[in-house]
Amino acid sequence: MGKADKQDGVKKKRFYSSLLFQVSVGIIVGVTLGFVNPDIAKQLKPLGIGFIKMIKMMIGPIIFGTIVVGIAKMGDMKKVGRVGVKALVYFELVTTIALILGLIVVNIVQPGAGLNADPAKMDMKGISAFTTGAKSLSTVDFLMNIIPSSVVDAFAKGEILQILFFSCLFGAALSAMGDKGKAVVHIIDEFTHGMFKGIGYIMRLAPLGAGGAMAFAIGSFGSATLSTLGMLLASVYGTAIFFVVFVLGTIAKIAGFSLWKLFKYIKEEFFIVMGTSSSETVLPRIMAKLENAGIQKSVVGLVIPTGYTFNLDGTSIYLTMAAVFIAQAFNINLPISDQITMLLIMLLTSKGAAAVAGGGFICLAATLSAINTGVPVVGLALLLGVDWFMATCRALTNLMGNCVAGVVVARWEDSIDMARFHKVLNNETVVEAESPEQELIEREEKGWAKEKA
Repeated sequence: MGKADKQDGVKKKRFYSSLLFQVSVGIIVGVTLGFVNPDIAKQLKPLGIGFIKMIKMMIGPIIFGTIVVGIAKMGDMKKVGRVGVKALVYFELVTTIALILGLIVVNIVQPGAGLNADPAKMDMKGISAFTTGAKSLSTVDFLMNIIPSSVVDAFAKGEILQILFFSCLFGAALSAMGDKGKAVVHIIDEFTHGMFKGIGYIMRLAPLGAGGAMAFAIGSFGSATLSTLGMLLASVYGTAIFFVVFVLGTIAKIAGFSLWKLFKYIKEEFFIVMGTSSSETVLPRIMAKLENAGIQKSVVGLVIPTGYTFNLDGTSIYLTMAAVFIAQAFNINLPISDQITMLLIMLLTSKGAAAVAGGGFICLAATLSAINTGVPVVGLALLLGVDWFMATCRALTNLMGNCVAGVVVARWEDSIDMARFHKVLNNETVVEAESPEQELIEREEKGWAKEKA
C-alpha cells in the first residue's frame, strides 16, 4: 500500500472499531460480571466454548492449505527437512531452559511450603480422567499417534500433528509432479484464502467469546481460589514474565529484532488468548501475520503448527513448578537428583501430552507416576481450582514463544525479508492488523512473493 492509502486508512479508523479495543471491553465486562453476579456469569460459558470451537474447525484446513502450498512452491525437499530439523533443535533448547528456570524458581520461592496437605482428604474424582490418560502416555504412543488412521479422521478430530504429517507428504508429492501439480496447488491456494476470509468473519465474535470465557472463569472460581493458591500463581506468572522478557528478549535481540515491537504487532491476538485461555484461537491469524511480515509461507506452515506441540515454553515452566509445589504441599523433600530425573522425564512427556486431551495435567500425572519419589498423583487436585488461570499464563507464554521461534528459524534459514519485517513491526506497511489475512491476500495478488524470489 502507498502512503496515501495508509493515511486514508488511518483517518477512517475509529478506536472503537479495532479488535484490540473490542476484546479489551469484552474482557473487562466479563471480569466485572464474574465478581458482581457469578450465577449469570457461569451461564456465559457457551460463548467462550462456541468461539473456540469455531476457530478450531478452521485450523485443520488452514494448516493443510498453508503447508501444501508452501512446500509445493518451495520445490526443494532438502530445505523442508532442514527447516524441520532446525525448528526441533530450537524447540528442545528453549523448552529445556524453561523447565530449568521453573525448577530454580519453585525451589527458591517454595510456594507449597506450609500448606500441609493430607493425601487422605484429597478428592480423586476431579483428576480420574487425567490419571487414566497418563497410563497410556508413552513415547511410542506419541509417535504412532502422528500417523492418522485415515486422512478424514485426522481432520475430523483436529489432530494438528497428523494433519501436519499428511500435508507434508501431499505437498512433497505435488512438488515432485512439477507443472502437472500446479493446477491443484492453485486450487488449494485459493481455498486457503477463502478459509482466512472465514477466520476474519469469526474474529468479529472474539469480544463475545473472550468476555464469556472470562466471566465463566471468574464466576466459577472467584477470588477465594486465588487467595488460597496465590503464591503459586504469582510464582508461575512471575517466572513466565521473566522468561519472556529476558530469555525470549535475548533471543530476539540476537536474531536482530525487537521483542516489544513483535508483541505490539500481535497485541490483538494476545488479548484474545488472555480472554479465551487458549492459544489455538489465534493460530490461523498468527500464521497469516508472520507470513505478512515477510516470512516464507513454507517456514511459517512448518514451524508454527509444530511449535504448538513441541515448543510449549509456558507449559514447561508450569510443569516443573507444579510438580515441586505438590511435593512441598505434602511436606515431601525432593533431593536435587530426583528433580533432575523429573526434568528429564518431562522433556519427553511434555511433548507426548500434546496429543492427549488435558495434556498439562496428564503430563504431570505421567511424570509423578514414573518416578518413585512418594509425591502422590492425587496432589493434582490441589491445582484444579486455579488451572484456568494457569492455563491463561501457559497459553500467553506459548504464544510469544512460538512467534519468536518462527522468526528465529526463518532468520536461521534465511527465509525472511528483514526489510519488510522491520517495516511491518514499525507499522509502516500493515494498516489494519485486525485483518492480516486480507492484507496477505492483497500482497500476494500484487506479486510480492514473485518479486522477492
